[in-house]
Amino acid sequence: MKKNDSAEVNYRKAVERLDEIIRQIEDEDIDVDELSLQVKEAVNLVKLCKAKIDKAELEVKQVVDDFAKESKENE
Repeated sequence: MKKNDSAEVNYRKAVERLDEIIRQIEDEDIDVDELSLQVKEAVNLVKLCKAKIDKAELEVKQVVDDFAKESKENE
C-alpha cells in the first residue's frame, strides 16, 4: 500500500476533498442530512492542512537557520 493510500491524508488530497465539499455545498448538491457531516469533515480537513503547513514552515525555518549557521562557520 502506498503512503498516500494510508489512513494519513496528504495535503493535496485534503485540499481536493475540501474543494469537492465546497462544490457540493455551492451547487446545493448535498442532502441536508449530509450537510452537518460534510461541514465536520471540512473543519477536520482545514485543521489537518493548517497543521501540515505549520509543520512545513517549522522545517523550512530549521533548514534556513542551519544553512545560515553553516555559512557563518565557513566564513
